[in-house]
Amino acid sequence: MDAQGRGQAGDMDPADQWVFDPNTGNYELRLDAGSKSAPRQASRRAAAPSATAPGSSRRERRLQERGRTAEADRDTATRELPAQRNRRAGGRAGHRAAAAAAPAASTGRRKPKPKATKKKKALYWGAGVMGFVLVAGCTGAYFMYQHLDGNISKVDVGINNDAVTEGPVNILIIGTDAREGKGNEGYGDMGSVGHADTTILMHVSADRTNATALSIPRDMVTDIPDCPTTMKDGTKKTIPGETGVRFNTSLGQEDRDPGCTWRTVEKLTGLKINHFMMADFNAVKELSTAVGGVEVCAGKDINDPKSHLKLKAGRHIVKGEQALAFVRTRHTVGFGSDLSRIELQQQFLSSMIRKMKSGGTLSNPSKLWSLSNAATKALTVDTGIGSASKLMDLAKDLSRVDVKNVTFATVPVLDNPDDPATVILDKPKAEPLFKMVQADHSLTKTKKEKSKKKPKPVTKAPAAEVRVDISNGGGPLGAAQETVDWLQNDKGAPLTTNAGNATTTLDTTRLEYAPNQAGQAATLAEWMGLPKSAMKQTNGDAGPKVPMKLILGKDFTGAGEPIAAPDKAPDGVQNVNADDKNVCAK
Repeated sequence: MDAQGRGQAGDMDPADQWVFDPNTGNYELRLDAGSKSAPRQASRRAAAPSATAPGSSRRERRLQERGRTAEADRDTATRELPAQRNRRAGGRAGHRAAAAAAPAASTGRRKPKPKATKKKKALYWGAGVMGFVLVAGCTGAYFMYQHLDGNISKVDVGINNDAVTEGPVNILIIGTDAREGKGNEGYGDMGSVGHADTTILMHVSADRTNATALSIPRDMVTDIPDCPTTMKDGTKKTIPGETGVRFNTSLGQEDRDPGCTWRTVEKLTGLKINHFMMADFNAVKELSTAVGGVEVCAGKDINDPKSHLKLKAGRHIVKGEQALAFVRTRHTVGFGSDLSRIELQQQFLSSMIRKMKSGGTLSNPSKLWSLSNAATKALTVDTGIGSASKLMDLAKDLSRVDVKNVTFATVPVLDNPDDPATVILDKPKAEPLFKMVQADHSLTKTKKEKSKKKPKPVTKAPAAEVRVDISNGGGPLGAAQETVDWLQNDKGAPLTTNAGNATTTLDTTRLEYAPNQAGQAATLAEWMGLPKSAMKQTNGDAGPKVPMKLILGKDFTGAGEPIAAPDKAPDGVQNVNADDKNVCAK
């Protein structure tokens, strides 16, 4: 029963407040919809034409019409939609608005379904891709409504970035095992203070064509930097960092807040984070139920007594407690480790993204209300996106990413020889992966990337002819001399010299060369793995003994280590495309 049936508009189902506007093809929030006053006032306006006497002059009728228009404009809070007024006044020939609408209504033809607007496309992202972990931003566009602001919890991590920025966007998604809060009882460790149980760093490309979501194993041994923190009583405290500890202790342990996890991930990956979103166990239950269930696949029978998940081999729709059991189970799949559970979580989140985009959720106001209410109650964010309008702005900014260009990957790790219960970073694989994301290279090859033409090859010069002055403009101490030694001894290039420190500091390495030095530049670029962006050709040819200029930037890590990011992930890096429907837990 709606609010009118109960006689109390204040008890109205929020879903009844959404009204379809045929002029825009969208549902709009009408805070007064269903109230007693709205129909009465609208009825008076609809009936107003009969107040004009048949014998009134044309001038009088125009004046009365203007008066009614002004009254309606003053009362926009209870004004009906145009389609509602036309239906109410359709039988009154004296009402010009009704007469104008009559021809369209009399055709008997159904209006074509309106195309998806930019706003609705933003909904797809906000309700889907932003729904990582459980799934904090899944109702992006509807956060704009002010009454959801009160659901959102904020943490001041000492970094206040704008909601929307130019260039790549990095969002840290944290799933905590905290037992506090409604619906979280009975899960996680009994004494848990809320560790970083599930963590995903979502990188969205600068051109918004693709996204990479890096899952970080909770049991990975890493270093946690010093963390400035605002305590519950409002006082400021810097929590000392630690070396060689589990990643999940970056949150909760020693009173660490999400800002500590934020700084830990930045130090680990070399990526600057823009925002964080944190959710709890209850979010999985509520959101999976709100979307009507999420399809998952089991490659074999699963019976995990610890997570209480029981599934026969095949495809299933899970929601509520069963959905939470699916993302928490690990003992009867894969190797029974947290790494196997990560793969289940990636399957679940990919399926939820697809469900949100292709299902009927976005066209169902009741479902949307349930979803947005559940998400905001389960959501904790940084102050930069700590309001409905800011979250809406972020969702709209990211709305161009297509699901087929979203890839989940797991940070490569190895078994820890000193502690079998933990893992350590697999640097030979992890560092190229991090560098690839830092360079904004997609793990999913988009059409734009596939169509790029290769430049015309340049004939490389022999090693003995490569002449270059090397200066340090941001690399490690002694980088210039280290590079000179490497080129002379390992590459056989004797015409290389140390030019000392550069006059400026560069973020990226740069090689300046003349047109007639293109062959030398090509040889040096191949040796050092220089990206195209590092190559700066000057005007005019150089003299026979004039050297090229190589300035080592902050991206230089060591002689012999490629500076350019790889175009594809190293072999052995676990990854799955969000659009892949054939992934099954085994």
